Order: sequence, then C-alpha cells, then structure tokens
Amino acid sequence: RRAAVAVGGAVAVTAVCAFADVKGRPREDFCVLQHSNRRIQYSNYDSSYRICVITLAEAHPLLQNGKAIKSINYQISANCSRLQNKVSGKSKRVWPGAQFLTEFAPLCRISSSDGEEYTIYSCIRGRLIEVNENILNNPSILQEKPSTEGYIAVVLPKFEESKSITQGLLTQKEYEEVLLKRLNSS
Repeated sequence: RRAAVAVGGAVAVTAVCAFADVKGRPREDFCVLQHSNRRIQYSNYDSSYRICVITLAEAHPLLQNGKAIKSINYQISANCSRLQNKVSGKSKRVWPGAQFLTEFAPLCRISSSDGEEYTIYSCIRGRLIEVNENILNNPSILQEKPSTEGYIAVVLPKFEESKSITQGLLTQKEYEEVLLKRLNSS
C-alpha cells in the first residue's frame, strides 16, 4: 500500500510521502518530493514534466533510534548497478542510458551497524535520472538531511503519469494518523 503526504508551503515543490509496506517490510516509509510542472525544450521536442526526488521519510527506521549507517550499495544485482545509469542530453530529456524503474524497483540497499539491511525502492514508475553518489562517501547526510542533500535518487515519470503519482497517496494529516496508529499499537 502506498500513501501520500502533501506538504504545503513551497511554491514549486509538492512533497509527497509514500508509506511503502513493500515486500513485507512494514514501517519503511519513503518520501517523494515532486517538483511542479516545468517546461523543457530539447532539439525539436517541447514538453512538461515533474521531476521526483526519492528520500527517506521521517519515520523510516534508518532515521530513528540513532542507527548508524554501515554501507550504501547501488549494486542491485550482478547485472544491474544504479551507478551505471548514464543520462545525457542538455535537459536529460532524451535519456539514452536512463534505466526504467517500476514502483517496486530497488534503488539501493542500506546496511546499518546493527546488522539490519533496508532496500530502498523507487516508489514510482519512471526514468532514473541520477543517484546521489555523495551519500556513498558521506552516509551521515542521509540521516542529517534526508530531504535535501541526503536524497537517494531523482526519477522522472512520464508527464501523463505524474499526476497519478500523488493520487491514492495519503495527505499529510492521513500520514500523521498512520504514524499515531503505529505509536499506539507498539
């Protein structure tokens, strides 16, 4: 089940939090920061799009209880490394080399010092524009600044699908209710 949290305030960015109980891993919440409509031109192509930044949500276990991050690995399988994603083009719109992701596609795996491993999923369908290589050398920014410098990846959905990303997700209030229910049930 996915849930959305729309966080207001910014003119250009709509923040959407995705509660992802993906593959039987409850309480691992992801946040999708979606930039509002932006026009691009590439060669003879003119289009609108909404870029999405994938981050950890505030309630993700890696951001709780002082967990230390041991390693971050963008190597998904023997034949698939998100680090090998190479996007070209002035506006990155043509995307030769951009990997296509489904909402259940793993972006990376993060190991904590207590032996837990967390798989971070895309949460949305689209093209992988970039992964944040800075967190490989400085994993603490993932915890210190998860919604800015500590982002996981940037994904570009098809424009016609970008509106549906926010549909069916929880509002900020609904997400807070989920967090409250979790707190009361534990």
